Amino acid sequence: MNEVALIPQLFKTEYRKIISVLCKLFGIVDIEIAEDIVNDTFLLASETWVLKGIPENPTAWLYTVAKNRTKDYFKRHKTFSEKIVVDFNLNQNQSEEIEVDLSHKNITDSQLQMIFTICNPIISAEAQIGLALKILCGFGIDEIAEAFLTNKETVNKRLFRAKEKLRTENIKIELPTENEINSRLDTVLTTLYLLFNEGYHSSTQKTHLRKELCLEAMRLNYFLIENETTNKPVVNALMALMCFHASRFEARTNQIGEPILYEEQDRTLWNEELIAKGNYFLIESAKGQEITKYHLEASIAYWHCTKTQTTNKWQNILQLYNQLLIIDYSPIVALNRTFALSKVNGKQVAIIEAEKLNLKDNHLYFSLLGNLYTEIDNIKAIKNFEIALNLAITNADKSTISKNLYDLKAKKNNS
Repeated sequence: MNEVALIPQLFKTEYRKIISVLCKLFGIVDIEIAEDIVNDTFLLASETWVLKGIPENPTAWLYTVAKNRTKDYFKRHKTFSEKIVVDFNLNQNQSEEIEVDLSHKNITDSQLQMIFTICNPIISAEAQIGLALKILCGFGIDEIAEAFLTNKETVNKRLFRAKEKLRTENIKIELPTENEINSRLDTVLTTLYLLFNEGYHSSTQKTHLRKELCLEAMRLNYFLIENETTNKPVVNALMALMCFHASRFEARTNQIGEPILYEEQDRTLWNEELIAKGNYFLIESAKGQEITKYHLEASIAYWHCTKTQTTNKWQNILQLYNQLLIIDYSPIVALNRTFALSKVNGKQVAIIEAEKLNLKDNHLYFSLLGNLYTEIDNIKAIKNFEIALNLAITNADKSTISKNLYDLKAKKNNS
């Protein structure tokens, strides 16, 4: 592999490790310094490796440069005497002995601590996801802006305000105490859940599925499972949900990135290994006493990964949706429930329930009604699909709705 391909790959895998360790060392107050050092390290790699070739151990080279640049910074700036000396109870003669610990254990611990630092309820959910993407996932501002369908200026302002809030509140980069874990864990899981969903149902017009966002959410969630303190049943439930959804990635889009509806997916493309992992984490999630929305959503996803199309399957899904609506009601969950209802009790019953929701600004609502009315009243189906098309934002959604419209109008003309 040449340096042109290697450096972006290493950036995706090593940036997050180095930045987590340095952020922990510098603290929230000087987080930009840590980011500058890591960015300069990769810039130097791109310049040096082109001229001198790729070193024998590229990762070790990056770690060494990052360590040296950090030590050089402490030597040259008064930050050391004003902050680090106090924090580490050192004297000036010991300044050169400070160690930048890039051991596997410290990297893992630092990343876990950064997850809890970034996923803090004092900043907005959008800011939490943005910081997670930038610091923990190595995403650039352009990529974050695209994920949120916004511009770079908005993203930069959002992240700046979030960092300032964390500074003002003097938030420490550390793992909460065991007693605090449960109260803080919900915010962390919400951030990871939203990050995964943004990848699974991408809001960008260019693509329907952003696997890299989903995989980053799964990777961060796995950090929680690997740590004994945070390896809770609810964490396993979210991991199971992610595994089940990820198992159908290859079947969810065609060769040009257009979405493929669930009933039209090629089941042979479903990833059996991920389904098995989902089953494992779902069993692990059952070891607690509490049933959360993640447990119920993971169970729904489990049944969706069952390849047989039986009434019992959809009855189970419908019952799970009923439970989910009780503990965590949302119009979208209610909308999804009506699809399962149509499978169990028929389209006419589902139409009555769906129209009660009256989600006039949601293209999914009209798209579902279009599907439910198909073959019952194709005129109404066409009307609903046309409204859905006008409300849809992404190219993927528009493509799916347009296909349904085309098929229905073709049937109408041929009848």
